[in-house]
Amino acid sequence: MYNNFITLIFFSSNNIMKNQIRYVHTNIIAENWKSLAQFYIDVFECEPVLPERDLSGEWIDKLTMLQGARLKGIHLKLPGYKDGPTLEIFEYNEISGNPSSPLINNKGLAHIAFHVSDVDIALDNLIANGGQRYGEIVEKKYDGIGTVRAVYAKDPEGNIIELQNWCKE
Repeated sequence: MYNNFITLIFFSSNNIMKNQIRYVHTNIIAENWKSLAQFYIDVFECEPVLPERDLSGEWIDKLTMLQGARLKGIHLKLPGYKDGPTLEIFEYNEISGNPSSPLINNKGLAHIAFHVSDVDIALDNLIANGGQRYGEIVEKKYDGIGTVRAVYAKDPEGNIIELQNWCKE
């Protein structure tokens, strides 16, 4: 499925072990996975990767270290990729602690980013589908690289998204 691998070589007691690594998905835990997935489908043209997931049992309890865990959700194919990484949107039967308002400088994962052809149109579409603007639209020229036009926004559940457009030099 994925052809681009990073190969790491581990040395252990005169044995050489190779480990092929590839990035596969980013997960968002949602209060309502179906509506949040629909937001990413409508705004960013993500495509569902079936089947929908309904995960439970001893194996998921061991994996998550949560007794009686049940996860439902779906993987979404990201725009610009044929068989690349996915956005995994899941919902747990019980959500533990929900920060009321994620901030861009919180510790941990801060945001996901999408390259768009027009930042203003993408932001308007995001807002029309239940998202909200988080910051101001800015432009910054990087000598030798190009100019980026970008804005931070939030999806309907408050997760931060960067909309960006690069004009290369």
